[in-house]
Amino acid sequence: MSVYVIGCAATGTAFLSRIQCHVSRGLGAGLIAAAVFLAAGPAWADQTLMASDSSQVDCTASAKDLTRISLVEDEFASVSKISTGNPTDDFSVVNEPVRGDIYLSVPDGFTKPALSFFATSKRGYVYKFVCRISGDQAAQVFVSNPAIANERAAENAPAERPGPQDAAIDLVQAMYSNGVVDGYEMRQRALRPVYVGTLKVQMIAEYRGAELNGKVLRIENKGPADVELTEATVAPASALAVSIAERKLAPGRVTTAYLVSRNTR
Repeated sequence: MSVYVIGCAATGTAFLSRIQCHVSRGLGAGLIAAAVFLAAGPAWADQTLMASDSSQVDCTASAKDLTRISLVEDEFASVSKISTGNPTDDFSVVNEPVRGDIYLSVPDGFTKPALSFFATSKRGYVYKFVCRISGDQAAQVFVSNPAIANERAAENAPAERPGPQDAAIDLVQAMYSNGVVDGYEMRQRALRPVYVGTLKVQMIAEYRGAELNGKVLRIENKGPADVELTEATVAPASALAVSIAERKLAPGRVTTAYLVSRNTR
């Protein structure tokens, strides 16, 4: 690097000395500025790379210092590489447990132009790394997988609002367990019973919400014969959900029915 810096500076000075030629002076100023940039700039910048599952990651590893490889929003779980048995041809990989990064280092006299290995992340992604050996400074490589961002977006996406039918089923289950439901006002009251044939039907509880209305009915068979209860027997055709605890009701027996309809308020 120092050879290029000195060459640029010397050539730039030579062109600047040509006072009568504006083109030469401009070129000379540009070469000197390039020399200053080369002298002041770092040997290697951090590498930020995009990679997908099972893809190859091409990077640069330091020849004299450590190389840190970090996965964005993920961690390394394991690394697989071949050992040659020759100390000068083997590189080392250390998995740092706190952040889940790996650190690469090559021995003095390492003759290969690049090193390669496979790595598996804790999210289950596999990457093939091929790192060219170059430079004396420590290096950092950051690998980002677009699939992880998609996973995060899906995890953070708002849950879909349940449809009326699903909400009605959830309300029936809550009424069956005599539970409290968010967004509903529960009133336990016994209205005057009505008769449907030989059946005595009485509402004993009501759940009122912004969109749905749930009712708990007490049904008693006052007749001399068994009665087969159906949805049409206890609920109007507009009901979204109906549940009957005991469908075949013997004389004198009592059962409970739960029905949900749209709120007409």
